[in-house]
Amino acid sequence: MKMLAVPATVLALWAASAQAATNDDIAKRLAPVGQVCVQGQECKGMEVAVTAGGGGAKTPDEVIAKHCNACHGTGLLGAPKIGDTAAWKERADHQGGLDGILAKAITGINAMPPKGTCSDCSDDDLKAAIEKMSGLK
Repeated sequence: MKMLAVPATVLALWAASAQAATNDDIAKRLAPVGQVCVQGQECKGMEVAVTAGGGGAKTPDEVIAKHCNACHGTGLLGAPKIGDTAAWKERADHQGGLDGILAKAITGINAMPPKGTCSDCSDDDLKAAIEKMSGLK
């Protein structure tokens, strides 16, 4: 019986210390990760995050490389290929010119999603990319 008392005491002490560590860990995990900073109030230690990129005009090459080339580079799913002016002109004739193609690019057509997955592109960004890919003005 005495042989069980020592391991039982050690186990009880270990359990008590483990419980304290566990409660501390739980308190740390439940602590808030940030603070709410209301506009007009001074918030110490709160810096405004500056986003990189976005918002500015994109070059046609950037738009084409990131959003258009996957389909228009290979003609995937019937997309007119980059530089195939005849195919683009045929589409323009059916859509009412370059503005018609732009309207379809904005709303999406067939397998092409709206804005060709470039949701942050302006209409001017898309128009410049279409002009570059098609060779049309």
